Amino acid sequence: MSSPIDVVGHAALDYLFEVEHIASPNESYPITSYEVLFGGGAANIAAAMAQLGGKSRLVAAVGDDFSTSGYEKHLNSLGVDLSLLYHIEGEESTKAFVYTDPNHNQSSYFYWGSSSKLPDMEAPALDFVHLAPSEASFSARVAQKSKFVSFDPGQDLVTYSKEHLVTILDNTDLLFANIHEVKRVKEMTGKSLNDLKKSISTVVVTCDSSGSKIYSKNEKIDIPIVAVKAVDPTGAGDGYRAGFLLAFREGFPVEVCGKIGATVASFEVECVGCQTNLPSWNDMKKRYEENFGVLPL
Repeated sequence: MSSPIDVVGHAALDYLFEVEHIASPNESYPITSYEVLFGGGAANIAAAMAQLGGKSRLVAAVGDDFSTSGYEKHLNSLGVDLSLLYHIEGEESTKAFVYTDPNHNQSSYFYWGSSSKLPDMEAPALDFVHLAPSEASFSARVAQKSKFVSFDPGQDLVTYSKEHLVTILDNTDLLFANIHEVKRVKEMTGKSLNDLKKSISTVVVTCDSSGSKIYSKNEKIDIPIVAVKAVDPTGAGDGYRAGFLLAFREGFPVEVCGKIGATVASFEVECVGCQTNLPSWNDMKKRYEENFGVLPL
């Protein structure tokens, strides 16, 4: 295997609540059940790549509860390299609180915790890095200092300034975005999808149940989803990026990278939680070949 793929972003504890109703202001309803799971886009991607047999290194800020919650032990057991973590004493780790009613309506809240300290951290210069949703100024500095940059703005895009976003895009070699994020990037920078395709060598646009589109070397490749019984779509995008990036780093053609990404994503949606059903390479290969034919070595 090649040298590690570094993944910048959050390692979060996900608090998932089932509620009778989503409360409006000044209302209160019972929580019928809840669970605490391991999440955060960067950690999800690093964990999935490690389970697939790749080398991944997580670049994130974590708090005192990173160890006591069992998260550190979990990532170590998967083989994720944690040598570039920033341990912030006296802070709690990043947390997501998601409330879901019986009709699958959701209300979500995000506590930045230790991740809010990233602006004060020295940004590393990396060989091959994926910028998952993270603190914008830190990601911009990493992008400027690193050799190969993959970027996924994700849900944190709303916190980016135009300056930071342009800096990252100007240094990006591989862009992942969904159709909503492409629209937001256009609004913030004035860059169209065609502009992005001209300046970034590979652009991947994910389209939910319609699959994904890869724009590379003046060609457009459509990648379908791998159909399974979906229980929870959360984390599907992280699984896609993990599979795509690992295959890309190993030199697979971009079409195969997209199909591997789609296959990994199909495992993610079969269970609740972003790291509860991560496939091995052999698991992925079997399902890939059932859907796309023989996986080229």
